[in-house]
Amino acid sequence: MSKSLTQSEENYLKAIYSLEERHIGAISTNDLAEVMDTKASSVTDMIKRLSEKELVSYKKYQGCLLTDKGRQKALLTIRKHRLWEVFLVEKLNFGWDKVHDIAEQLEHIQSTALTDKLESFLEFPKFDPHGDPIPDKAGEMQLRKNTCKLSELQGGPSAIVIGVDDGSPSFLQYLDRHSIQLGSEIQLKEKFEFDGSATLVIDGKELNLSHTALVKITVQVKNE
Repeated sequence: MSKSLTQSEENYLKAIYSLEERHIGAISTNDLAEVMDTKASSVTDMIKRLSEKELVSYKKYQGCLLTDKGRQKALLTIRKHRLWEVFLVEKLNFGWDKVHDIAEQLEHIQSTALTDKLESFLEFPKFDPHGDPIPDKAGEMQLRKNTCKLSELQGGPSAIVIGVDDGSPSFLQYLDRHSIQLGSEIQLKEKFEFDGSATLVIDGKELNLSHTALVKITVQVKNE
């Protein structure tokens, strides 16, 4: 297997990994085509290439799955992406809504030494600016306990915002306008059955959020 992959191949491996995290079973060509915003025939051609490099297992009409080698490569790309996001936010003062596209370019730098030095320089962060876990050199990630979507939060203990499922600039800017960020403390005041919206107290301020926003925010429930 060639050590170096094209940017397109790395992007496909990353997309398959993301789909595997959300689905059970093989990933269909149509699902991957939707994520990659391309034609199913183009996806099939790429999957065949990745299969020849032993990065995916593929059966015609049955979809594909990452091999161990493919998963390792996907996690390496994700590792670089999330480390660069931390660097851009913490060291260059980019907003968390501005870093994804830049990190998409930087994640394809091949130097392992640079990645390791970057991680050390950043003092080995465990999570990126959006709350996603950063794989270590072995591909392991730290997981949090007592987490749920904000839409699932019940009355009682308060919770801390630890992640967002939507990294689009429009959603992150929406959160910024409401002063919601990682680390914000939230208490559920009232939930409305009619539309799934809720009244919350966030860092001492009362706020109403739609169900659309609530399901995209991950919180960690504090121990009473």
